[in-house]
Amino acid sequence: MSESTATETVYSVLDRGAQELQNIYGMLYLEALSLMGENLRTGSVEQHLTEEATKKLNGWLTETNELSGVTAEEYRKAMQLAVLKGMREATQPNHAMTPDAVGLFIGFLTEKILSYDAAQSPQITDLACGSGNLLTAVMNQVSKPAIGTGVEADETLANLAYVNARLQGKQAEIVHDDSVKMQIDSEADIAVADLPLGYYPDAEAASGYELKAEDGLSFVHHLLIEKSIRSLKAGGFAIFLVPNQIFQADETGSLHSFVKNSSMIYAFLQLPDTMFKSKDLAKSILVVRKHQPGIQPPQQALLAELPSFSKEASLQDMTLRISAWFDEHLSS
Repeated sequence: MSESTATETVYSVLDRGAQELQNIYGMLYLEALSLMGENLRTGSVEQHLTEEATKKLNGWLTETNELSGVTAEEYRKAMQLAVLKGMREATQPNHAMTPDAVGLFIGFLTEKILSYDAAQSPQITDLACGSGNLLTAVMNQVSKPAIGTGVEADETLANLAYVNARLQGKQAEIVHDDSVKMQIDSEADIAVADLPLGYYPDAEAASGYELKAEDGLSFVHHLLIEKSIRSLKAGGFAIFLVPNQIFQADETGSLHSFVKNSSMIYAFLQLPDTMFKSKDLAKSILVVRKHQPGIQPPQQALLAELPSFSKEASLQDMTLRISAWFDEHLSS
């Protein structure tokens, strides 16, 4: 069975089941989706429902029994489609999903970096993991058996991330917590994040950060950049999705100073403007490496404007050039 058909079948089962549970419990679609995702993972209805409802859900679940060898990517894409539907129902600030092409590109960068890392079971952390789409998309492209950690403050999204990772068979711990407040002891090999933008509401919790605001509330994306870099092992990499103007908008220069003092900027890759509703919303991929004795930073960071992801030849050419650049600067 083709990938698209498998993805569509899994999505259809998730969607119909989520709608049924939504009607039964009077909950949001996204909340019901996490329940149906768990049903799909176990292959049986976990909720105590009427005989009629149980029979209906089990009937839909049997449709996936006809699928053989469903891949992690097929499960991820099916969950992605369902989560996107749910987000349209109840949009909230920071409830947005990383575009699939961007997640795959970050996965490509992660695989390239980890190919030069001695870790046999690399640890990948996402401190703003949402529904787990970016974290699992990256893990799916890493050839080594990666161990993931995702942290998400929103309970509904954290539940979805947990189910998402389990459906895909990923070795990933999903934590429902506030990344800014929580203590993180592990030293990750790679940190990835599609950073939420805006102000962090707890000035007291932000007070222990170098990137706290001098007055008023701090930017949450600044705090998460600091926390992510601090969570890395020496020589570890962080790959962030950031606004294009993130450093130009840094009026005091504190973000630039922190990044420079704690890490080395390896790349700043601007995504195509066509991916965004306006230029003001456009984003770039920032790649930094935490300082480690003996590692010299590149003389010049890789700065590039990525072509439209629909232009396959141009994108392939750019990918080869980026791959060669990292080969040159990671092999020494």
